[in-house]
Amino acid sequence: MDPTRGILYPARLPRLTRVPPAAEASDLVEWFWIPEWDIAPGRSSRQEIVAYPASNLVVEGGGVGLFGPTTLRSHRDLTGRGWAVGALLRPAAVGALTAEAAALVDASVSVDAPDLVRAISDAMEDPDAARRHARAAEAFSSWLIARAGAVGDEQRLANDMAALVMTDADIVRVDDAAARLAVSVRTLQRLARRYVGLTPSAMIRRRRLQEAAQRVRDDPDADLAAIAAELGYADHAHLTNDFRTVLAFTPSSYRHATTLS
Repeated sequence: MDPTRGILYPARLPRLTRVPPAAEASDLVEWFWIPEWDIAPGRSSRQEIVAYPASNLVVEGGGVGLFGPTTLRSHRDLTGRGWAVGALLRPAAVGALTAEAAALVDASVSVDAPDLVRAISDAMEDPDAARRHARAAEAFSSWLIARAGAVGDEQRLANDMAALVMTDADIVRVDDAAARLAVSVRTLQRLARRYVGLTPSAMIRRRRLQEAAQRVRDDPDADLAAIAAELGYADHAHLTNDFRTVLAFTPSSYRHATTLS
């Protein structure tokens, strides 16, 4: 998957590294993301994203935060010098960290994990970039494995559901996903609410919007109506409405802005 997917203005990014989890943690984490920045005094760098429909566990500034899925465009202004180490969580991990995934939508909570903070901070002091990233991912993987315990059949089914709706462009309706997984629509809806916090249809809409934004940005000559049709939107107007609702701008204005960034 393209590492810039979901990032609205990749040219503005600080140094960002993705690191895969240890094999034993692959049921819990999609990947670790590690931004490192050094912004000149008096300046800031705004990072805007249309995030994955998933939760992130983030170590930064001496603390740990669990951030739930967002329903609108989100941003963060970076200043000074710093780093963060985040884990894009799979549904199985979310279920181990909270009993109310739906309460995390557009919200976050602090997690009391001083041992995780120490391990990640120690790793990030390594002067060798590749080594510190690997050490941070290994420490984070170990902590999550210990915290989550054994992953059961229901958690694996929730993982399969999320992976399917976020990677298969042929899945345009909840019925499609239920049929592919050989479960009922009600089961799929229950899994999504328990382990993601969003409905399956909301997850599908987010995947389509991420793909649409990436195509609009990467191909300035692509026809917007064609993009809408290829991604399963009813028409160009439906695509534009989705952009306006979530991102607060139209596909055309976004395309123009990316040529200037």
